[in-house]
Amino acid sequence: MGAPASTSSSEVLMSPLSRRGFLGLGMSAGAALLAGCSTPGSTSVNAAPVIPPASGPVKLTYWAWLKDLQKVCDIWNAKNPNIQVEAVWIPSGNSGGYPKMYSALAAGTGPDLAQIEFRTIPEFLLVNGLVDLARYGAQDYADRFDKTLWGQVSFVDGVYGIPQDSGPMATFYRPDLLERVGADAPATWDQWAQVAAELRKDKVYIDCFPLADPSWFTAIATQAGASWLRVDGDGWVINMTDDVTLATARFFDKAIDDDLVTTAFGQYSTPWFAAAADNQIASLTSASWGDALLEGVSGGEGKWRVAKMPRWSDGFGSSYIGGSTVAVLANSQHPKEALEFAIWMQTSKEGIDALIKYCGIGWSPLRDYIGEQREQPAAFFGGQRYNEEIFLPASKEQNPDWSWWPITQQSFNIIGDGFRKKASGGTLVDAIVTAETTIIDAFRNKGLTIRKATS
Repeated sequence: MGAPASTSSSEVLMSPLSRRGFLGLGMSAGAALLAGCSTPGSTSVNAAPVIPPASGPVKLTYWAWLKDLQKVCDIWNAKNPNIQVEAVWIPSGNSGGYPKMYSALAAGTGPDLAQIEFRTIPEFLLVNGLVDLARYGAQDYADRFDKTLWGQVSFVDGVYGIPQDSGPMATFYRPDLLERVGADAPATWDQWAQVAAELRKDKVYIDCFPLADPSWFTAIATQAGASWLRVDGDGWVINMTDDVTLATARFFDKAIDDDLVTTAFGQYSTPWFAAAADNQIASLTSASWGDALLEGVSGGEGKWRVAKMPRWSDGFGSSYIGGSTVAVLANSQHPKEALEFAIWMQTSKEGIDALIKYCGIGWSPLRDYIGEQREQPAAFFGGQRYNEEIFLPASKEQNPDWSWWPITQQSFNIIGDGFRKKASGGTLVDAIVTAETTIIDAFRNKGLTIRKATS
């Protein structure tokens, strides 16, 4: 995957994308240049000139749900008196942060910078909510970032966010609980099912399956090779009922039916922490940022280790859950200065180390630096250097063909509604099949062009 051709702000003046002009845009983890075209007859709206740098000091506002973010900003502020940054805490995106941003955009106000997840960027583009940072020189920094992550903020010849963190996946596990049944961390999903069955004899679950949040299932299907939506011509093509997705659904239908996993709670919930502290959870397959959460397990220090996540017979070595960007919202009057701060925060060792220390961000977006703290052995994980041993390789073994789409959160809500029916006799397979039809309707209700993939 390559980044789009570098274009300086003096060479191009791009207008923000109209809602219908976005129909042909795709976001792919595997290609930074996401080709597409507008629906015939559509035009871009709200064209605005590039805003020149300010002639004097400016104050930027940064909305995010990262804890202690102001401490990171203060490091910058101490060295940059002409560009001062104030962090304002907001609830995480789906807990109220995104509605707050949308309301501010509609009112012509809001922050300069905002934390926006990779999967949510397309939704902000539909309302012309983000500044194209390619117009301010963002492409000059593309080669500093992991190519996969840079691809997820790149659309055609624009850049709509600076990668902040990501979530390559692996398996956190309890060696002592697995040793009770003569097992090690399973290398394949078939082995995972076999170990899970043995653990149930000891009244231990290998993991849980969250019915309410389909993000985890989506990540596992992605690892198997699924690619649910893609752009074709002037619209979207959907294929949620491909062989690998349905095979993944059948696998976990059986795992749930056989009581190999619990559906009583989700990962990192209060009941999950209680069960983990009571030696009832032997492992969890999750993202890199789960390490900090695991430290909340009472009495867990020294008991956990990290291994590669189980693999399917085909597909990829890892997958991903979560991940955020630093985006510049459309109403900012200082996008050049905002980009300058964002680049410092996400590409300097000083900025990355501060984000890890104070905010506990996920996996670093840089190609060649995971953070000083993450280069050290971890006491909680028995001195294991798991970031270098496990997560660094995992970050290079992800599905390059997965694309997010403009109504991702609504789609997840639809899938989650179907998954909940599993508790009353439904199946994951039926939920996926039904969700595909409902998502097609949801696209069309928003005026977006979509069709079902042909076999």
